[in-house]
Amino acid sequence: MAEERGTDTGGGATGGAAGAVRRAAGGQSGGAPLATIAASLQRERRRVGLSLAETARRAGIAKSTLSQLESGTGNPSVETLWALSVTLDVPFAQLVDPPRPRVQVVRAGEGLTFSAERSDYVATLLASCPPHARRDIYVVSAQPGSARESEPHMPGLIEHVILSAGRAEVGLIDDPVELLPGDYVSYPGDMAHVFRALEPDTVAVLLSEHH
Repeated sequence: MAEERGTDTGGGATGGAAGAVRRAAGGQSGGAPLATIAASLQRERRRVGLSLAETARRAGIAKSTLSQLESGTGNPSVETLWALSVTLDVPFAQLVDPPRPRVQVVRAGEGLTFSAERSDYVATLLASCPPHARRDIYVVSAQPGSARESEPHMPGLIEHVILSAGRAEVGLIDDPVELLPGDYVSYPGDMAHVFRALEPDTVAVLLSEHH
């Protein structure tokens, strides 16, 4: 394919270099579209609290150029985008290829499991609490018999339970709630609580929320 060439309206290099950016930014070769760059510029400029005019001034480009880029038009050169990345204090790659949402899949039967000593109760960790977040997610499987009675956890903790299969009594140890598939209950985890399976192969999702 012939290399695309043209005039750079971004105030930087022209010709081949600018054409390469156009292909990566708006072509069909799998690069980020101009709309992605536009959204990145708007997001990062709002993050640092700069006006359109002040951002353009600090980056050494025309205000009209930045306006075009944020509207998804124009033809940014590497130099223009680099100057903007420095001004906005963000890696160059993050402007043209922002981080994608992280998708995590845990198949049934996988995951780190924990068993209770005095009841037929198994909790499988689905998602541990990442830095600066405050929640853990488990899938629980339990059988009728001895209930899983828990002592109070750390102050401020709340547990959320959605029953997926079977039937169970869940909640504060003095006043549990009977749940059927699809039912949801939340309760203070910093008080004594119980999970009592009433049918074989009872399954639930438990979210532990820390405050």
